[in-house]
Amino acid sequence: MEKQMDFPWVIRDVLNSRTPRMIKDKQPLCRHAAVLIPLFKVHDQYRVLFTKRTNRVEEHKGQISFPGGAVEGGDESFQDTALREAYEEIGLLRKDVAILGQTDDTLTLASNFVIHPFVGLIPHPYCFKVNDHEVKRLIEFPFDVFMVENPADKMGDVKYDGNVYRSVLFQYNGEVIWGATAKIMENLIEILGRKNAQNTRD
Repeated sequence: MEKQMDFPWVIRDVLNSRTPRMIKDKQPLCRHAAVLIPLFKVHDQYRVLFTKRTNRVEEHKGQISFPGGAVEGGDESFQDTALREAYEEIGLLRKDVAILGQTDDTLTLASNFVIHPFVGLIPHPYCFKVNDHEVKRLIEFPFDVFMVENPADKMGDVKYDGNVYRSVLFQYNGEVIWGATAKIMENLIEILGRKNAQNTRD
């Protein structure tokens, strides 16, 4: 029997067989940012790496997010932004990231960023060097946490900065991912489709 294709290469093939949906700037104040969705394998399980932001950053204080940030003048592409920010925030070297592809753009409503996400396969274990001004700690979620079949089970209320937000959310070990980060993961699962997304083991 032919060996089943490993999950990262399923992601690569699916993402590279389509054109990401791009969000056009609706107004001059719209800013662009890029993030890395770091995927790695522990034993027979694929996991996604996130950062818990400190309260010292300008945007999205204390939230769980991907390594990433705003596009800067010296960046050659959105992918270049994602890789630069991943190095600056968690010490992840460009040469250690195998980019699998790009997902659809996501808009943050509060901070007015258009986010361009890229999925990257990274080594495990890895000697991260965390920028403690921006990152409080690193958080890992098993990939299958995001494979929620019932749309209603993904919605919930989140209290943040004195307000209550109705959002897509995912929970694991007492941590809650919501807002743009949750929407990005939801989009990735939708792109892959349930059949491919469930193939998280060899």
